[in-house]
Amino acid sequence: MGKKLPTIDDRKLVAKSKLFSIEQLELTFSNGVKRQYERMQGGTRGAVMIVAMPDPETVLLVREYCAGTHTYELGFPKGLIDPGESPEIAANRELKEEVGFGSKQLKEIQTVAMAPGFFAASMNIFIATDLYEERLEGDEPEELDIIPWKLSEYKSLLAQPDFNEARSIAALMLVKDYLSGSHE
Repeated sequence: MGKKLPTIDDRKLVAKSKLFSIEQLELTFSNGVKRQYERMQGGTRGAVMIVAMPDPETVLLVREYCAGTHTYELGFPKGLIDPGESPEIAANRELKEEVGFGSKQLKEIQTVAMAPGFFAASMNIFIATDLYEERLEGDEPEELDIIPWKLSEYKSLLAQPDFNEARSIAALMLVKDYLSGSHE
């Protein structure tokens, strides 16, 4: 049996932007200790990340601008789930927008939490195979660089200074395990 969740004694909005709200929580834990926490409130639709494989040995990466670090980062295509979309539909849409391919075979391999200490959001990670060319217009301000990478050379990918997003690294390792049969 898990621990009893703390009681939320008070909550108030302390900041708001176009994308996020920051909420301050006054908590009392089961042992009587009181603490103040802050958490981001964003959309609760969730997000998707797609490991697209044009062939059994290759994954497709994108290099895109990341405002949080003010750098270009290498990672897997990803995006938010639009209202009314299933994660599978969102994954295929994002793949078409960012890479110019759709997938006839999408398989969800894991759902991961994104910074659960501060943010109530999750990401569904998919592997996409049986690709076909189809491009949808996305919301990116510039065309993304698409970089094919041999999965057998994953260690050199991990050594790339611009491949450091934890979600992409997790997706890479999950896909390697999935393809090797370690997921069973």
